[in-house]
Amino acid sequence: MNQTKFLAVAGLALIALLIMSGTVYTIDEREKAVVVRFGQVIRYDDAPGIHVKTPFLETVKVYDARILTMDADPQPFLTKEKKSVIVDSYVKWRIVDLLKYYVSVGGDEQKAKDRLAQLINSGLRDEFGKRNLRDVVSGDRRKIMEILSANTDKEAGEYGIEVVDVRIQRVDLPAEVSQSVYRRMEAERARIAKELRAQGAEEAEKIRANAERQREVLLAEAYRDAERLRGEGDARATATYGRAFGANPEFYSLYRSLNAYKESFKDKDDILIVDPSADFFRYFKNPRR
Repeated sequence: MNQTKFLAVAGLALIALLIMSGTVYTIDEREKAVVVRFGQVIRYDDAPGIHVKTPFLETVKVYDARILTMDADPQPFLTKEKKSVIVDSYVKWRIVDLLKYYVSVGGDEQKAKDRLAQLINSGLRDEFGKRNLRDVVSGDRRKIMEILSANTDKEAGEYGIEVVDVRIQRVDLPAEVSQSVYRRMEAERARIAKELRAQGAEEAEKIRANAERQREVLLAEAYRDAERLRGEGDARATATYGRAFGANPEFYSLYRSLNAYKESFKDKDDILIVDPSADFFRYFKNPRR
């Protein structure tokens, strides 16, 4: 009997526990929750904390209320000049109206991402189609992101979603176009390098020619100055000799004769044929004269 009562009490306790577990639910500060009964939304604005629902009849669906990130798959777009580019982007978004979010996409996060991807791709197609390649790569990139963020946020409002930010991560050319561009860039760099080398060689030749010209000028000026100084020295020497020998003509005559003897007899094998009575030998015959 006691065992039967124990089993009955245990069974009732278990049933009560199951009912309690299906009655109480908790909402975290980082979450939003929808209470649904037979497919109809009963509540969607519960504050964070512990709440009660009707067990077995009501279902609680919890969603992340934080800012979420959707990385869009890279997509091709055409610029104003019909050049194809591959764009990689991402979106920062969050749920702000849970009822709209639940009704429009059924609370399915993947469906919400698909809707956002459609909005982003449509916006990118419009904005890239208005601009040339240079603008979408660098010039207007920030402006495009600002326009996309504003327009996408406005359109995503009907899904209960706020678009916090839209970012373009990369803008690439298709592989075949990239190779063509790289080849043109390489050819352009080679052409510029060739021009610079030619300019450098021309400049070097000018510098060498100028240096050679300056060298010739300096040598000519140095030779001219040397000749002038030599002439001035010779003139001064001649004047000095003239003054010295003019004071004693006989000594000057002797000096010249001695130099003549020195030059005439400096080689042992030299033979002179001179008349002994010539004036050349006058100091041999009469040294006191």
